[in-house]
Amino acid sequence: MSTAGLPFTVLAMCSLSCWYRALAAETTSIGKAVNVKWSSINGKTIIEWEPKPTNYTYTVEVAGEGANWKRKCIHITATECDVTDLLENVKDKYTARIISDVQDAEDFTEEFPYTDSPPFVPYEQTIIGKPVIDSYNFSKDDTKLTVIIKDPFTPYRFSNGSFKSIREIFNNDLKYTVFYRRASSTGKKQETSSSNEIVINVDQGESYCFYVQATIPSRSQNRDSQVSDEKCTTSNKNAASAVFSTSEFIFLCSWMLLYWLL
Repeated sequence: MSTAGLPFTVLAMCSLSCWYRALAAETTSIGKAVNVKWSSINGKTIIEWEPKPTNYTYTVEVAGEGANWKRKCIHITATECDVTDLLENVKDKYTARIISDVQDAEDFTEEFPYTDSPPFVPYEQTIIGKPVIDSYNFSKDDTKLTVIIKDPFTPYRFSNGSFKSIREIFNNDLKYTVFYRRASSTGKKQETSSSNEIVINVDQGESYCFYVQATIPSRSQNRDSQVSDEKCTTSNKNAASAVFSTSEFIFLCSWMLLYWLL
């Protein structure tokens, strides 16, 4: 090799090295999660974020206050992760960390970028889903109507494997309100109770329509649940414990009117 050609060879090698490093840096350039938010209904909790990754993946970590980070959804290309099973202590304050990473990290020498979520307390922030009206029954003198409400279930389990309802999570902090009206009227009344059985005063011989809403009074936000489907009774005189939806009730009345006209 001549001394005259040495500088050119060194320059070429240097250029090749710089080009390779630039290519590697471009290949391993990774974005950072944004718009990180919690989505939780009846305790089932998903952490969501943006954007969709291109040449990298995401790994999610979750920690309660003063606790170690626990990993979930490792090296995923999705932009959501179900972290319900990491939130067993529903009154703890949790943070989720969305780490942008690559599985083959040889060309990435820096710490992986990450974004932390806002804090989340399941007991205070999970949305209470729609309660279900299980059944109803009239008193013997047809002046009281007892509405029986079925608690929504959560993903949390007892030691025997059965699922806990929201009643087992919130206990007496859970209230139910029945909003009711005569079927022939739009004026509503309401009755609230800590029990799943709510007794309301009714007029003999009248049909009633009603729906239910759950409330957690101790909360400052997300206090009220979605409302249940509205149900309507037949006349409470000698009524059976059947429950009709509003549409079914209207159909039945229309059919009876048509029958009477014919």
